[in-house]
Amino acid sequence: MVFSSHIFLFYFLPLTLLLYYAVPVRGRNVVLTLVSYVFYGWANPLFVLLMLLSTLLDFVCGLLLVSGLPRDPDGGLPLLNSPVRSLRQKLALCCSLAGNLGLLGFFKYWNFGVEVLQETSNQLGWSWFETGEVLQVVLPLGISFYTFQSMSYCIDVYRGEARAIRSVWDFACFVAMFPQLVAGPILRFHDVSVQLQQRVHSLERMTRGICCFSLGLAKKVLIADGLSLPVDFVFAADAPSMSAAWLGAVAWAFQIYFDFSGYSDMAMGLGWMLGFDFCANFDSPYRAAGLADFWRRWHMSLSGWLRDYLYIPLGGNRRGGWRTSWNLLLVMLLGGLWHGAAWTYIVWGGLHGVLLLLERLLRGSRKSQQPDSAASGGLRRLLLTAGTFGLVCLTWVPFRADSLRQAGLLLSAMLGFGRQDGSTVIVDAVVRQPWHVGMLCVGAVIVWLAPQQSRQFVSRLSGGRVVVCVALLWLSLLQLTLQEQQPFIYFMF
Repeated sequence: MVFSSHIFLFYFLPLTLLLYYAVPVRGRNVVLTLVSYVFYGWANPLFVLLMLLSTLLDFVCGLLLVSGLPRDPDGGLPLLNSPVRSLRQKLALCCSLAGNLGLLGFFKYWNFGVEVLQETSNQLGWSWFETGEVLQVVLPLGISFYTFQSMSYCIDVYRGEARAIRSVWDFACFVAMFPQLVAGPILRFHDVSVQLQQRVHSLERMTRGICCFSLGLAKKVLIADGLSLPVDFVFAADAPSMSAAWLGAVAWAFQIYFDFSGYSDMAMGLGWMLGFDFCANFDSPYRAAGLADFWRRWHMSLSGWLRDYLYIPLGGNRRGGWRTSWNLLLVMLLGGLWHGAAWTYIVWGGLHGVLLLLERLLRGSRKSQQPDSAASGGLRRLLLTAGTFGLVCLTWVPFRADSLRQAGLLLSAMLGFGRQDGSTVIVDAVVRQPWHVGMLCVGAVIVWLAPQQSRQFVSRLSGGRVVVCVALLWLSLLQLTLQEQQPFIYFMF
């Protein structure tokens, strides 16, 4: 089910809110869990069984981590505050990691592994099997998100950063909560554990949630979906001109940003409607002055997860330059692979890893230089921001491309080495249509000139801001009647 669909907006969401607020407070997590299973299983009810398996696995492992320990005076489960972990606790954590990563690995990477093995065997002249003879696995929606989220619970309990939870319904609510279930943000258990037990419901939070949801819906429907046609044309073309290739890459950069940040705003708004306060997922990423700054601003819940649960445990930057470089490159490669089972995502992650390493080297060489003046510093930041956006647009190409060949054709055109034929004129005409150029201009104004933090915009609601949100909601609903439903881009991950 998609947030930007009539069935969600006019049926599922109103009924969910009605049921949620009709039951006593103690039963609201149960209601939220059940409606979340309906939401997730709408396309394929069997997907719910996988989520239940991951949920029960981590719930049991969490209890095993604290079993046998004395309870707190209030009867609550203990917090692991000793630096020593028993063999049982280590095995419980290993079971959680192996179970979740096993599910993710099988359902997300089985088909890719089969394809790689078949290509390798064909190049060696062997014929082990045909594609149709091997099991083909369907990728469940959102499995990358909820396995990371469920797995973080056991890690937090093991580290002593959160208490294990006694109610299976509360934990199932944490894993299955529909606002951020399919495309994040990735929640940490220690950030919402208190909210699962007690949270604030008020008219002010409901109003703020509706306004934030409206802003996200407008980002998705009015901007991201409006840029889909030129993006599709450019990335499908074999011979785009240099200008069309750049316009298509910039349009894709805007499309994926407004699509994904729009989903995050809608998830945050839905969370407020239900009494939860979710973390922000974006902080004006295209205003970043450097790749490291970009990753501090883009998909912050994933960046933070990879930093805290992978980069730092690997040693972070505490074990010398070579180990730091290896850790950084490995994390970015795994981050690319997390997004999708294809060589294009691995290349995308590898490019960002290499560029981050080069940036670290350049930043280290500048430490001994004199500080910039205010004027030169402002100009330097402007140039860094422009250069960073250009690099990000170049690296977005393999992320969006269907194959490395397609990515190579578009990158060649962007760098001025592409060929041109009769289709070049058609692609240029589509990309340069006034409506598409206008949408690019609107996106550029919002990205670099307008406030982008929806959380900040709705934090202090005034009559004028409410009117703006209501107008955007009305325009978005009107646009939904004129276009085909388009799923969120991050649904595929």
